[in-house]
Amino acid sequence: MPLYRYDSYNRRGGKASGTIDAASVVAAKELLRGQGLMPTTVEEVRNDGGGSFLAGLFEKPVDVKMVILFTKQLSVLLRSAVPLLQAIDLLIDQFEGKFKRVLISIKDAVKTGEPLAKELAKHPKIFSNVYIQLVKAGEASGKLEPILESLVSYLERTEETKKKVQKAMRSPLMTLSFAVLVIVGLLTVLVPKLTAMFKNMKQELPLPTRILIAVSDALTNNYIVLGVGLTTIVFVFSYWKSTAKGKYQWDAWMLNMPLINYFARTKAVVQFSKTLGMLMESGVNLSEALDIVCNIVENRVLTVKLNNARDKIIKEGKIAKYLSETGIFPKIALYMISTGEQSGKLGQMLLTVGNDYEVELAELSDGLTEKINPIMTMFMALVVGFIVISIFMPMMSMGDMVK
Repeated sequence: MPLYRYDSYNRRGGKASGTIDAASVVAAKELLRGQGLMPTTVEEVRNDGGGSFLAGLFEKPVDVKMVILFTKQLSVLLRSAVPLLQAIDLLIDQFEGKFKRVLISIKDAVKTGEPLAKELAKHPKIFSNVYIQLVKAGEASGKLEPILESLVSYLERTEETKKKVQKAMRSPLMTLSFAVLVIVGLLTVLVPKLTAMFKNMKQELPLPTRILIAVSDALTNNYIVLGVGLTTIVFVFSYWKSTAKGKYQWDAWMLNMPLINYFARTKAVVQFSKTLGMLMESGVNLSEALDIVCNIVENRVLTVKLNNARDKIIKEGKIAKYLSETGIFPKIALYMISTGEQSGKLGQMLLTVGNDYEVELAELSDGLTEKINPIMTMFMALVVGFIVISIFMPMMSMGDMVK
């Protein structure tokens, strides 16, 4: 049933506005009059985004914080014995923009008897596959409220880990950006001013100085060509990386990098273990859970390995044995998973493995920053040092000539 937004006056002459479900505009006005209101405007709230193109362009996107807040509040309402439809209806006014329209669409569908998980699946950019499958399992088992509580914890910890990784990479990127700006500034501002003086020395310049002048001339005289070329390279690289083959080759290369290799594998262990453990604890069978989990690991090379292991696991049911063949999981993690299999507590043990390696991932991010920052600083020092030496070598020769 469509949702209508209205402005009206009550019996005391005060203004009143809000939303109302009705079959049509006429029906909406009749319902409002029945509530003692005199409607002045009644407009349908459109779920396709309404508004203009520019309004949609500058509209605030739906972020993880909104999803976490919605999930947390929905869990609280369900725990308080509020019916699902009423709970969603109460939460609609807590949000604005796109997410509000999405919740209105979901509420209208649930009102007609559609499952919540089915409607969440229509918005994959907002609700992840793991989120949808867990809600589906909660609806099937009648345990939606505790599953939503688990989802809140899962989303919060995942977001926290993501922020730590981003924070760890922010410092090296800032150092590299500063280094590039300093180097480009020296080459395009300082060196050109000294070049004319060097060329009037009427003697052969040292090799480092000649290299420095050549690089400076290339930057100052061909900046348009260099800019277009750099933009083209970035565009081609982005397109190549967006293809399935390019993504796979890039991920394979990343796995061969000394520091990034361990980082990527640890991240895959966390994603796989935590998600599979939570799905199994929520009542999702192993086959369906593996289908979901193998598709959320970001590194494509590791995804292929896990998919190969999945087929064998489904056939024989021995998860630890075939996870060891991927070469991704550490021996301690495999031992813990094997222990969980034998004790019948596989879901709990997978969650333990995921939480333990999540802590290690956070520590690894901090350690990565400590290792990268000195490398960036050394790189900057070497390049700036080369520029300074290249400038002072001919100046020292000029001093010798004066003497």
